[in-house]
Amino acid sequence: MGKEYTVQEALKLAIQAEKDSMDFYRRAAAVTKNERARKVLELLANEEVGHLKSFFDHYKGGEFGDLRSYMESPPNKKNAIFLALEKAVDEDTHEQKALEIALKEEKACIEQYTLLAKDIVDPLVRKIFEQVVKETQNHYEMIEDEYMHIMTMVHRSDQDIYVRE
Repeated sequence: MGKEYTVQEALKLAIQAEKDSMDFYRRAAAVTKNERARKVLELLANEEVGHLKSFFDHYKGGEFGDLRSYMESPPNKKNAIFLALEKAVDEDTHEQKALEIALKEEKACIEQYTLLAKDIVDPLVRKIFEQVVKETQNHYEMIEDEYMHIMTMVHRSDQDIYVRE
């Protein structure tokens, strides 16, 4: 059985996770040569900013300082996804690896936020978590589509065509 979190504990975890994701996507976009993949990663970074703001608006703790300063603070270079990306940057396949890492991270966020939302009593905060879960599922699909494109796989929208031929 998992730990039950207070609303503020859940928000703190979510703020840290969204900042890590934002930093990851910004760094991945900065090193990506493929223009289409870079645009997807930049879009994801900007959406993580929106999630971060949503959680920050309801968080009552002060250890992060103000939102702008926190968003501009250096990335947590000990974060597992950031470390994995830095390792992948040294390889020729870093765009592929970045997308693989992103898929794992988004899936983990979906699972974590779903569990956190389940135990949150405050309906407004629960609704925020539930909305972020939906948006994160959309992120997962967007990354999956881009991964298929990078890997020259059949895109989801083309599957019927190729299956029938």
